[in-house]
Amino acid sequence: MKAAFRNAYCFTLSRYSINPNPTILHLVPAISTFPSLPSGVFKNLPFRTPVKATLCSTSMAGGDSDAPQTSPSLEKQFEKFRVQLEDSGSLRERIRAVVLEIESATRLMQASLLLVHQSKPIPEVLEKAKTQINVLKDLFNKLAEVVRECPGQYYRYHGDWRSETQMVVSLLAFMRWLETGTLLMHTEAEEKLGLNDSDFGLDVEDYLVGICFMSNEMPRYVVNQVTAGDYDCPRKVLKFLTDLHAAFRMLNLRNDFLRKKFDSMKYDLRRVEEVYYDVKIRGLAASGDSVEDQGTQGQS
Repeated sequence: MKAAFRNAYCFTLSRYSINPNPTILHLVPAISTFPSLPSGVFKNLPFRTPVKATLCSTSMAGGDSDAPQTSPSLEKQFEKFRVQLEDSGSLRERIRAVVLEIESATRLMQASLLLVHQSKPIPEVLEKAKTQINVLKDLFNKLAEVVRECPGQYYRYHGDWRSETQMVVSLLAFMRWLETGTLLMHTEAEEKLGLNDSDFGLDVEDYLVGICFMSNEMPRYVVNQVTAGDYDCPRKVLKFLTDLHAAFRMLNLRNDFLRKKFDSMKYDLRRVEEVYYDVKIRGLAASGDSVEDQGTQGQS
């Protein structure tokens, strides 16, 4: 019996030595096995007191003094960025102010040209619309002066006046066709707007998109002219759009906005063809046009 008690006591102490902070649960198997163990055995066991965690409080106390300081070079870099962004924002606001004036002048010109769809005399319509050309030229010169303050940054701010320039080109091209029946060339558009400077010129894509916008106006013009009794207008417009469409097909256009506008030109051409064929079938077209019509159909 004493040997069994000795073995159980040694087993209990060995378990206690593994865990420096034992609880009473560690001794439950021994107590349940030997209920007659004296209570004094457990009173004399050397229990360790838990060690207080002081590392966390120490690190928190000295956290502010050990905080990393911002590098001077990093502050200098972002200070430079701040100045650049403020200057860019100020310049963009000035550009936008001029662009708003261009929009206003463009709306007046467009409102004047819309009267051509009401069978108003073309010279009268053009005379009123031309009064805005000099205004637009002065505004584009003013815009060029603002952009020149930031050399080499033309395409950085180009998007701020891109759509307005395209609309102006379309109106100028439509006016040229109403006057002469020919296309407004790129150099002529630059000259009218005072954009023949290498630092601030007329972007080629803006010119091409403007020409596509002009072609979108042709089907409506043809229908209104036929309604007013001008049965020769479809033939003229058809020949012009056919030549223009053939010229655009020489370009290797990407799948972007310009490509979409070029695709819309095909539908404009088709609508004009339908009007012309209706006039031709009804015998309303002027006589003596057959030779020129054959040449037009051959190009299409």
